[in-house]
Amino acid sequence: MPRTAVAVRHVPFEDLGILGPLLTQHGYQTRYVDAGIDPIVEPEVVDADLLVVLGGPIGVGDVARYPFLADEIQALGGRLALELPTLGVCLGAQLVARALGAQVASTGQVEIGYAPLTLTRAGEESVLGALGDVPVLHWHGDQFTIPAGARHLARTPGFPYQAFEWGNAVLGLQFHLEADHSQLERWLIGHAHELAAHRLDPHTLRADAQRHGPDLAARSRRVFHAWLDQVVAVSR
Repeated sequence: MPRTAVAVRHVPFEDLGILGPLLTQHGYQTRYVDAGIDPIVEPEVVDADLLVVLGGPIGVGDVARYPFLADEIQALGGRLALELPTLGVCLGAQLVARALGAQVASTGQVEIGYAPLTLTRAGEESVLGALGDVPVLHWHGDQFTIPAGARHLARTPGFPYQAFEWGNAVLGLQFHLEADHSQLERWLIGHAHELAAHRLDPHTLRADAQRHGPDLAARSRRVFHAWLDQVVAVSR
């Protein structure tokens, strides 16, 4: 039987990106669940061999306005109690952190664009070590604290909590390794209002995507391959 991977998607253009083909290479059959449209609390989501929770322009603090976020946190709680393989990206990482009891809050600022991470010692020894000092794509304003029992993997000057690993099968990334730089225009269109509100020039993001995107994609694939190999080893 092929392994199953479910990706919870909040907006169409923030998809699996370069991670999608890698999941296929690792033997996963992948399907999307669109948050707010498709049911979240169901066996196919909770019990999938692998769950990826993707990003989006809302936050954990918006549960009252977007009640499906509570369903996501509940589903994540069920998976995490069983230590099932789970990857959270940006909003997804914040939801994972919240399900693990960590705090998630708005910072009053944004970090949007390409910039390098500073890996902690644990981060250098983790699958993120393959990133080195390559700039990664940031697109967030909220921030999580590191959940109890998790390993803090990365930071930036404005956002000290950028990544964590909980056990050997749960990874939370505030930044976007999955984003396909050749498809960044979809992000620039979808987040046009946010870019304008913060006076960020899409020309700069396009230029940085061309400059850093190919190297970042190669290193991100190494990260995801290593993590998927680690998840399969743990699951045996």
